[in-house]
Amino acid sequence: MKILAVADVKADRFYEYYKPGKLDEFDLILSCGDLRPEYLEFLVTMARCPLVYVHGNHDDSYGRDPQGCICADDMIVDIGGLRILGLGGANRYRDGAYMYTEREMARRIRKLWYPLHKHKGFDILLTHAPARHLNDFETIPHRGFECFNSLMERYEPMYFIHGHIHRNYGVDIPQICEKGATTVVNAYEYCIIDTDR
Repeated sequence: MKILAVADVKADRFYEYYKPGKLDEFDLILSCGDLRPEYLEFLVTMARCPLVYVHGNHDDSYGRDPQGCICADDMIVDIGGLRILGLGGANRYRDGAYMYTEREMARRIRKLWYPLHKHKGFDILLTHAPARHLNDFETIPHRGFECFNSLMERYEPMYFIHGHIHRNYGVDIPQICEKGATTVVNAYEYCIIDTDR
């Protein structure tokens, strides 16, 4: 399965400079948040494959969710046998619909005990924010969630795909790294992933 992961800023390669057929190679698009609904609707229309998304911390300012896309927030979505667990939002630094404290995010995860049991875990953890001490910063707006680390350690998904940490924030921000058995992907702008499923 070939996956296009996107987050935070539109990728002009697939939008402003789009040519017919440019998205045909993808079997799935994953959005990690902070992307305008019009952009996601364009991608899902032109790619003609499922687009699964979670909300970013700025998504409440857009006024609506994208049409034709699948919201994975607080659930496990199965796409062609690939189990995607979605947990959107970021660390609370202001009032907003998609802002959470560490305790609130951990509570969201606890509420997923039955889907996690039913699906026997998950293959992809799809979030907006990173995990604590994994591609994050010390400042509260860009601090990751410790509970994401616990989730990865317990279930060992193939991928943890997040956004929120713009790679132009610094020269040492990797797009891909590893945490145990999990490949961690910072989907800022876009990243192409080939899975063996």
